[in-house]
Amino acid sequence: QVQLVETGGGLVQAGGSLRLSCAASGRTFSSYVMGWFRQAPGKERDFVAGISRNRNTYYADSVKGRFTISRDNAKNTVYLQMNSLKPEDSAIYYCAAGEITSVTPYDYTYWGQGTQVTVSS
Repeated sequence: QVQLVETGGGLVQAGGSLRLSCAASGRTFSSYVMGWFRQAPGKERDFVAGISRNRNTYYADSVKGRFTISRDNAKNTVYLQMNSLKPEDSAIYYCAAGEITSVTPYDYTYWGQGTQVTVSS
């Protein structure tokens, strides 16, 4: 069992930056693939970024070059550094843990409660 808690969301102007954190419980954090997803009102939950056990990273095209995912296994934490934010990045951001490298939400087993990110124009 893994429990995930996201922090770091908030309101930021377009062009600004935010850093999201996701703290995981349990001693097996390093064995999981970690992902960030986001969901805007009335839309599906979309993949944002993922990081494998050996720290290979992968991103949605919409965030490549602007967002960076990283993990600190000693702190049981995964991060999402978001730069050059745009109003269309506004959503609830969720972190998730899974067994396989995937961009599909259904492949992730554990989810946090989400943190709101709002980017004003």
